[in-house]
Amino acid sequence: MSDAVLVTTKVNGDVVEYACPTDEVLLDSLRDRVGLTGVKEGCGTGDCGACSVTIDGQLVCACLVLGVEADGREIGTVEGMAEEGELHPLQQKFIEHAALQCGICTPGFLVAAKALLDKNPKPSENEIRYALAGNLCRCTGYDKIIRAVQDAAKDMRKSRKR
Repeated sequence: MSDAVLVTTKVNGDVVEYACPTDEVLLDSLRDRVGLTGVKEGCGTGDCGACSVTIDGQLVCACLVLGVEADGREIGTVEGMAEEGELHPLQQKFIEHAALQCGICTPGFLVAAKALLDKNPKPSENEIRYALAGNLCRCTGYDKIIRAVQDAAKDMRKSRKR
């Protein structure tokens, strides 16, 4: 094990501190040190998107980022999507559209879709497919996921107009 560094970061809006070995990836730091198990390891090489999180609003694969790189940054995970006990519209639409099955890829898809909608509230189907291209699913196929994101985007636009 390498030397550990004290990391202070904001995760889902809460300040978090943890001792992090310098060679540990953010995926393991979030799961093992912060207790956020929604971040999944699918491949460990950045090819599947199961470990998708945001760092300062930018979508990244947590398996490709060192945990010490989170110091002073803001991390977003699937656990931070629901607010005050209410599911995020994306989470609700994934349920309504049956856009999930085994659950390994779902957190990554949700985080990636949220990152897209935060930047582009009215994406085309092609823009959604492109934004989610780094996330792989072996259970559902992609149509239900795309439809869920489209439906959530529509509902989110309506609620912003109020």
